[in-house]
Amino acid sequence: MQALRKAENWLQLAKFGVVGASGYVIYLGIYAVLLGLGAHTAAAVAFVISAANNYWWNRHWTFAKQKGHFGMQGLRFLVVSLAAFATNQVWLYVFLDLAGFGKLVAAAIAIVFVTPVNFLGNKLWSFRQ
Repeated sequence: MQALRKAENWLQLAKFGVVGASGYVIYLGIYAVLLGLGAHTAAAVAFVISAANNYWWNRHWTFAKQKGHFGMQGLRFLVVSLAAFATNQVWLYVFLDLAGFGKLVAAAIAIVFVTPVNFLGNKLWSFRQ
């Protein structure tokens, strides 16, 4: 509970949200362009590109005070991103294939559901001090 009282944690969450929003726009744009490849393939490509964007910004801005070894943080970020991607694929399946939402709507909602997993994994592991 003490973590909730620290202004620095809230600032990091806000920065993470801004970075996530940029990744979200990149993700949805690439996803929409590549839909001809199939929704799940488009999601995979879009996820990789947006994750690279997010890693750079989170490393250099959100968690700048917690810079560790580039490769180690990158590897941890990749593991967290893969867990988030797996979670994303499950939600995409639920919203697209089971619930029948439109492809863009399903992708947009799935990303929102993944954000808490992503933030906690990156704060507590990828970029920990």
